[in-house]
Order: sequence, then C-alpha cells, then structure tokens
Amino acid sequence: MKRNLLKGIHELKSFTICLLFLLISNVSMAQVSVKGQVIDAITRESIIGATVSIKGTATSTITNTDGKFVLNTTAQQIILVVNYLSYNEKEISLKDGERSKFNVIELESNMTSISEVFVRFNSMAIDRKTPVAVSTINASLIEEKLGSQEFPELLNSTPGVYATRAGGGFGDSRLNLRGFQSENVAVMINGVPVNGMENGKIYWSNWAGLSEVTRFMQVQRGLGASKVAVPSIGGTINIATKTIDATKGGHLYQGFGNDGYNKTSFSYSSGLMDNGWAFSVLGSKNTGNGWMEGGKFEAYNYFFNVSKKINEAHTLALTAFGAPQNHSQRFDRLTIQEYRDAPQGLKYNANWGVLNGEYQTISQNEYHKPQISLNHNWTINSTSSLSTSAYASIATGGSTIDAGSLDFNTFRTNGAYSPIDIDAIVQQNIANPDGSALGYLRTSVNDHQWYGVLSTYTKKVNDRFDILAGIDGRYYRGKHYQTVSNLLGAKYVADNSDLNNPYNRATVGDRVSFDNDGVIGWGGAFLQGEYSHGPLSTFVTLSGSNSSYQRIDYFKFLDSDTKQKSEVVNTLGYQVKGGANYNINTNHNVFANIGYFEKAPFFNAVFMNNSNTVNEAAEREKIMSYELGYGFRTSTFSANINAYHTAWKDKSFTRSFQNDGINYFGNFLGVDALHKGIELDFNYRPTNALNIKGMVSVGDWKWTNNLPQLQIFDEAQNPVGQPVGPIYMKDIKVGDSPQTSMFLGVNYDVFESLKLGIDYNYFANFHSDFNPTTLIQENMEVWKVPNYSLLGVNAVLKLKIAGLKTSLFANVNNLLDTEYISDGYAIFSPESASSSRLISNSSNTQVYYGVGRTWTTGLKINF
Repeated sequence: MKRNLLKGIHELKSFTICLLFLLISNVSMAQVSVKGQVIDAITRESIIGATVSIKGTATSTITNTDGKFVLNTTAQQIILVVNYLSYNEKEISLKDGERSKFNVIELESNMTSISEVFVRFNSMAIDRKTPVAVSTINASLIEEKLGSQEFPELLNSTPGVYATRAGGGFGDSRLNLRGFQSENVAVMINGVPVNGMENGKIYWSNWAGLSEVTRFMQVQRGLGASKVAVPSIGGTINIATKTIDATKGGHLYQGFGNDGYNKTSFSYSSGLMDNGWAFSVLGSKNTGNGWMEGGKFEAYNYFFNVSKKINEAHTLALTAFGAPQNHSQRFDRLTIQEYRDAPQGLKYNANWGVLNGEYQTISQNEYHKPQISLNHNWTINSTSSLSTSAYASIATGGSTIDAGSLDFNTFRTNGAYSPIDIDAIVQQNIANPDGSALGYLRTSVNDHQWYGVLSTYTKKVNDRFDILAGIDGRYYRGKHYQTVSNLLGAKYVADNSDLNNPYNRATVGDRVSFDNDGVIGWGGAFLQGEYSHGPLSTFVTLSGSNSSYQRIDYFKFLDSDTKQKSEVVNTLGYQVKGGANYNINTNHNVFANIGYFEKAPFFNAVFMNNSNTVNEAAEREKIMSYELGYGFRTSTFSANINAYHTAWKDKSFTRSFQNDGINYFGNFLGVDALHKGIELDFNYRPTNALNIKGMVSVGDWKWTNNLPQLQIFDEAQNPVGQPVGPIYMKDIKVGDSPQTSMFLGVNYDVFESLKLGIDYNYFANFHSDFNPTTLIQENMEVWKVPNYSLLGVNAVLKLKIAGLKTSLFANVNNLLDTEYISDGYAIFSPESASSSRLISNSSNTQVYYGVGRTWTTGLKINF
C-alpha cells in the first residue's frame, strides 16, 4: 500500500510538473504582442479605423487615432491582414524576429474610390519609388502645429524651404524653395496649378483657409513628379484637400490667441451613402488685431464637396472652396534704427492712422478667389483609366494705399511714431480752392477670370510598363486698374492718365492712373513612360506647351486706335525629364533624376515697358537640373540625403524697390543663376511614444552674369528716365532666403491621451535682397541678415466629453520671444563702398522684423 501511495505521489508530481510546463508555455505564447502603425503609402498619414487581423484566427483590432494597433496572439505563424475602405487589402507575413518590432504598414489607394480627388494623384510622389526629393505634411500635423501660424510656415521643417510672414499682415506670408521665389515654385491644389498666369506669383492670403481642409501637403524639391505641363524649377507644392471621410460625422472648433485672435469652424460629412452619393461642407471665421500694430483682419473660409459613385466605372466629384478676407498690411520696410527708436518697438507699423476718431488703415488688402472644379474618373477597363478635371476661378479684389501729392508721414501730430492724423489731411483737402484731392486713398485692383481643363489617360501595358498621357488647357484674363477708394474730404481726383478722358475728375469708384488687361492662353501636353520591375523604378517624361500673350490698354490708346490691343505673342516651351530609383534592399535605395526645359518668359517681360510694344529681346528661359539621392529605412529610423544642381539661363523677373519713399520696379531680362546644394532629413522613432524629426539644408546660390542695362518704372507703370547700367550682379549671392537651415522636432506621447511637441529652427547664411540699380561697381557684397533660431512648443490633450471625441490644443510660437530679421533689403550707396566692397549698417538697410511670441489654444469636438 505504501508502494502504491508513493507511486501515486510520484504520478501526481509528474502531472503537476507537466501542467506547470503547459501553463508556462501558454503564458509565454500569450505574451506575444504584435505592434504597428497603418499609414497611407503616398501621404504617410496615419489611417484611423483600419482593421488589422491575423489570418486564420478570430484575432483582430482596429487602429487608433494615430493609426497604431496592438494584437496579442498565440499563433505560431503570423500573417497580418489589413483592410480599410478605399484601399487595397494587404497581407504581411511576420518572421520570428519581426514579431516584437514596431511594424509600419503602408496601404495603397485602390484609385477608384469616391474618396479621392482623381487628378491630384498624377502629381504625387511615392516613397522608394518616385525618384525625387520629397517631404509630406499630413492633416494631423497641420492640426497640431499650425495654431496662428501662416499656412506656408509649417513647411519650415522641410529642407530648402524658407517661409516668413513678410510685413506681418494676415496672409502676407511668402515662401522660397531652394532659393527660388514663389513665381518659380509650382503650387497645385488637387492637381490644379494656381500660380499667377502673368507673373507666376502665389498670394497665400487667397488660400488662407486651406489649412482647414487640407488632407496633406507634399513638397517635391527640384524637378518634381508633376505630370501636367508645368515646369517646376525650385520645386512643386501639392496641396490635396479633404473630400469624403470614410465615416459620417463632423467637428466644431473654437480657438483663441494673442492680440484678439479668434477662430470658429465647423464641418460635416455624410460619408458614402448607400445610393452612392456623399457630401462634405466646412466653414470658418477668423478675426484678430494682428501681432503688429494696426494689423486688424477678418477672414472667412468655405469648402463644399459633393460626389457620386455612378457605377464601378464612373465617379464624379464637384468641389468648391474660397477664402474671402480683408486685412491691414505693413507695407513699408523700415531701417533697423527706426524700429529701435519707435516706442512700439518691433510692432511699429507706419501704415495706419486715425480718421473721425477711429482706426483707419492706409495699407489694406481685400480679396476673394473662389475655385470650383468638376472631377470625373472613368475606369475604362482593368488596364486603363481616364481622369479629367474642369475648373474655374473668378477672383476680385486688390490693395489699398495712400496717393496724391501729400506725404502722409508728415501728418503725425503726436510724434514721429504716432498714428497718422488723417483728419488733418481731410482739412487740407477741404481747404484746397479747386476741390481736388491733395491726398487720398486708392486701390490697385487685380480681378481675373481663369478657366481650365486637365485630363490624364493611364494605360497599363503589362505588369512592368505604364504609359500616361495628358493635356493641360487654360484661359486667363486679368484686369488691372486703379480706383479712388476714399477722397478724404475732397470733391474729386484730377487725373490725366486716360487719353479717352484726359480731364478726368474721378470720384470714388472711378478709374485712375492705369487700366489694362492681360489675356493669356495656355495649351500643354505630356507623355510619360514608367517602368517598374523588382527593385527598379524609372520614368521618362516629354512635355510641350504654348503660351499666348495679349495686352489691352484702355488708357494709353484711344478707343478708336487699333493699337489698343497688342498683337498676340506665342511662345513655345518644352520639357524633358527622367529619373530612376533602385531599392538595393529593404533598407537602402538610391535615386537620380535629370531634366532640361525651356519656358516662356513672364507676361511683363514680353510687354516690359508696360506698353503694347512687344519686346523682341525676350527669350525663352533655359533650365538644366539634375539630382542624386540616397535613402535609408528601418523599422525605427529613416533618412534621406540628396544633392542638386540647377543652372538657369535667360531668366526674366520683376524686382520692386523703394527710393525716398517712392516705389519703383524694374524688369530683368537675360539673368543667369546657379543654385546647388545638399539636403538631409531624418525620422527616428526609438519607442512607440517618442518621435524625432530633423533636417539640414546647405545651399550655394548666386547670380552668374552682369546686365548691360535695366529700365525703371514708377507705381503708375510709367518708365522713369533712361535705362541704367551696366548692373554688376555676377557672383553676388541670391538673397531673400537663408542658404543654410536646420530643423529638429521632438514629439512625445506622455500617455495615450496627451501629446507634447517641441520644434527648433535655425537659419543662417541669409543674404538680403537689394536694389539692382545701385550695383554700379564690381565685387560689391550684399548685406547679410544675422543668423537666428526659433523655438516653438505645442500640446494636444484628447478626451471625451458627453461621449464625443474632443481635443484640446495649445501652441506657443517663438517661445523665447527672439528678436530677428525675417526680410532684409540692402540699400546700396556708392559713398558707402570702400575698396569696391559694401559697408553695411543699420542706416542703409530696410527690414521686416519677424513675429515675436504668439500663442493659441483651441477646443475641437468631433461628432
């Protein structure tokens, strides 16, 4: 019996040991956690609500608001299956060593979803496939970081980009890319080009509301991936707006900030309904006093999209948006000493005063540029499709400033830096015996009508080769004239500018000084071949365009004169570019691209004397560019480095400058420049909670030839004197933006509902802009803006209020209230030159100081 008892105890011990081993084994298997994040393959934006499951099991989850997921499993073989509406399903097989890693899963759009704006993807770059230098900013980053910043300022984290608020007025920001000003940076919204047809410029105040509806913003530096016939020299900025969210819902937002900043917005989306229809709407209002003195603004934004999935082959989307606004401006740059002497300090603004005891700006911009587009996508068959967008924009508005024989700056009765006493100007006008205005306010109007169509055909020849072909047609008519906006007590403005009415006594609303139209037609086409097999992706693009210009002058010619309309000038342009990307393995890739193109000079270069006489010397601009790059990717770290070289021949552009308080400008022809540099950017995520981003950009940009002469014009577009020259520009640094910049951003999830961020920017090697007419000696130097750095912080707290997802945002920009110059303009003086070199100081430099410390906070409720 004792033997049986011992045997039983032994068996019980054996059973217990086996059970413990089994339990330990099960516990060990239960501890396997698969973590990762699901993102859009193009935008790199987190995908919220994607379903992630383990194939062959019932284990599944959905991604959170950051696109992240965690799956606990005991499965021996793990194959992740990821699904999301409007994206292709993706399967990922995880090896033993990959189970504990943070897996980033990229989903590709199925390209037939109603939730896409069709044409835009013809211009998007794809990581490790498209051979261009690219950076993408998604909607969540815009929401978290923007605050009261201007929309372009978010791109200061991108290599080669410099964005600043210029004078500091709402929407007055400007952007340079690789040293090129906005007229040579192609900006596209949903695939539609929006650069000004006459001068190529971008006025960001027209698009101030885009931040509310942007899904992502992609910056392609250099040649870019754009397939429309738009040659991008500095690069291409693609802004893709939101269309239809995957789910029904909307938001309410209320924000506050420094200097009376107040912002209210709402949105609603129906989601894709059973009948194939969907719509989205958004509206917002933004007001404030501005950081600078006398900087009041009032801006609105609206967005509307309605889409219909007709069947599996056809979808339609109608989109309309606009941002009507009016804002006070700080038009005049001042010397450094003037800012130091002003009691208001850096906030001093010379362009406002008091009228009838109330605030009155004398420098204001008011504009509304709505855009509406109808997009059609046709899936012809399994290998071909056609995407077409027809669009229209009818814009109106302009800028108001003082005019007349009186110097408004002399009417400061309470000191040199007090507001202008406009009532005293009124009294001067009233006392004038003949009733004409000695001083008044006038508005320079720039209305336009713009219509266009874009269409792209895609054919998949086989598994390796695709062909794309497209057309780009546009018609533009710009109306440019000045009107009297405020007589300031006078009876009329005496104006003899109009040959048809030489004794014009203009009252409010009447046209004075100039009145002319610019009519532009554009026709372009492109053909692209794409080859992709295994690790290699290549493309070659051929494109051609014709620009037709005509000028109509209603003031300088009698209505009966056939010369009132100029002849139509046609200029052909073309572009050849190509590139290749090779993925060495999962970690390394290299790319290269090269391109040559010739483009038509801008409108003002063809009619450079502001007359209807065609400038026969205007040549096509010639650009040769190439780039080399390398990329490195792991699950926690990614980096890119690239070098570029862009040579520009026969450049034409307009340069504005001041002399003794009077505004002048000159049209340049035949200018050569060389832009080259190196760019590095990286993204490091050592843990799920910590993300570190950074970039370094070092450029070497300079003018490479002298000019024989230059003609100067006044504000009324009349030539001033004889052409001056020669102009010694050779080897002078290209100014207007820093040639060296750095960025470091750290974002940390303190816990799931709280996220903190800190951003650091550094700018150096910043040469100021200059008055070219004073470059009368060789080897002169441009004044250099002092180096500076900026620090910004932000926080996001996510919580639920009454069951609704709610986010509380807080942003502080320029946390340390750094005093810095954001725009410098060197006034050369031959007397200040020593040994043929410029001696620069605070007395011969006009500047804009950058915005000081600002803050915003806002509450967003999603429903």
